[in-house]
Amino acid sequence: MSDQSNIHVLYVDDEENNLVAFKAAFRRDFTVFTAISAAEGQKVLAENEIHVLITDQRMPGTLGTELLAQAVKDYPDQIRILLTGFSDIEAIKDAINRGQIYHYLQKPWKDDELKETIENAYKIYHLKKKQQELSKQLLTTNEQLEFMLRQKLLS
Repeated sequence: MSDQSNIHVLYVDDEENNLVAFKAAFRRDFTVFTAISAAEGQKVLAENEIHVLITDQRMPGTLGTELLAQAVKDYPDQIRILLTGFSDIEAIKDAINRGQIYHYLQKPWKDDELKETIENAYKIYHLKKKQQELSKQLLTTNEQLEFMLRQKLLS
């Protein structure tokens, strides 16, 4: 990617050390936002265009899968990743089904693997946006052609 700093990533985790480590590892590669809770994460989502949402599963108050499920409704184009220290099969199924996650990774993460996952997630986000733009252009072109055809039939 030519300018990865334009990739906006939000990482939500209730462990401050993980947030600090994530920001330190990726701040030079991406525009990194962090949140210590799902509620704080929702505020960041509301105030910023986030391309890739990464969340921990087990947090007090709201589970990561609940945050992901809400994000699907509010930000359907966003790409979602579950990053957790636990291999809870029910949480994974919930994340896939309700949170429509792109990828599941276990902690501790490997910087190279996570960076590549974020880059690939952004490519999908970018392609979705491009597809929407092209569909919109096609619709406009079709409407213009129909108008011109009607004008020609009337003359």
